[in-house]
Amino acid sequence: MADRTVIPLLEKQRGRRAAPGGPALPPQRGARRPLALPLGLLRTARPRQWIKNGLVVAAPAAAGELLSARSAIQLGIVFVLFTAAASAVYLINDALDVEADRAHPAKCRRPVAAGQVPVPLAHAVGTLLAVSAPTAAALLCNPPTAALLTGYVVMQMAYCLRLKHVLVLDLTVVTSGFLMRAMIGGIALGIPLSRWFLITTGFGALFMVAAKRYSEAVQLADTPHRGSTRALIGEYTTGYLRFVWQLAAGVTLLGYCLWAMERGGAAHGGLLPWRELSMIAYIVGILRYAVFADRGAAGAPEDVVLRDRGLLLTGLVWTALYALAVAEL
Repeated sequence: MADRTVIPLLEKQRGRRAAPGGPALPPQRGARRPLALPLGLLRTARPRQWIKNGLVVAAPAAAGELLSARSAIQLGIVFVLFTAAASAVYLINDALDVEADRAHPAKCRRPVAAGQVPVPLAHAVGTLLAVSAPTAAALLCNPPTAALLTGYVVMQMAYCLRLKHVLVLDLTVVTSGFLMRAMIGGIALGIPLSRWFLITTGFGALFMVAAKRYSEAVQLADTPHRGSTRALIGEYTTGYLRFVWQLAAGVTLLGYCLWAMERGGAAHGGLLPWRELSMIAYIVGILRYAVFADRGAAGAPEDVVLRDRGLLLTGLVWTALYALAVAEL
């Protein structure tokens, strides 16, 4: 009698049929879903962060080189390759920080920390992407593009291993990553990069990065987890981070205004001085984003930009004005 009771119970736990020809019993609770591993790898690659790679069109857009089929195809390739390189960094970073993430109240849900993606697999896929992206850039683009992408991967790996523990250098490396995104599209298409373009994008990136760190420091100032979100968040004072993002915001505005007036003065034709008018929208956008930074609510820049209607509207107005300036209408 006992055997008749135990055998169906074992079969139920293994997900087998209870009787020949009978309905299948549900599988064992907690069994791995077929798509759990690939979905875990995708989540570890941070799809929400891929929007940042849209910066690859910045230099071609500023130069008015977006309308040709060749440019569109080349920029599509560059976007995919930069996304692969950035995903490699995320995968390897999560594999290296697995123990720290498991002790964190939010990061413990990341696929690698939660055990959904094995650590060796994260290392392997990340390494494969890190090698493949620059190699493909050398074959599909040009040597300078491959060199820049290689530099990005090397710098970000150094950040994961050591530089994120070094004051100021951690801000510099993250900022440089954004600047490289903005540069690589122009390099792939052979477009000369203006010094004002580099100043504006570089300090604009520093403004966003420092505002993000400032927001994290403000939110964690009175919590027992201060310093656990980022290696150095407990080493920076909120006063210092506020100084950095305010300085960067000022240089960004000055750089853009000088760039717009220089280019505007050299432009010919056009119904109105669109490039100079775009300064108004640009200034409003920076000042509005600074409101969130000042509140300590700029910890996720993509959320701030996508959820605030005022910023979205300002961005659309600036895009329209700059497009009119490039087209000289």
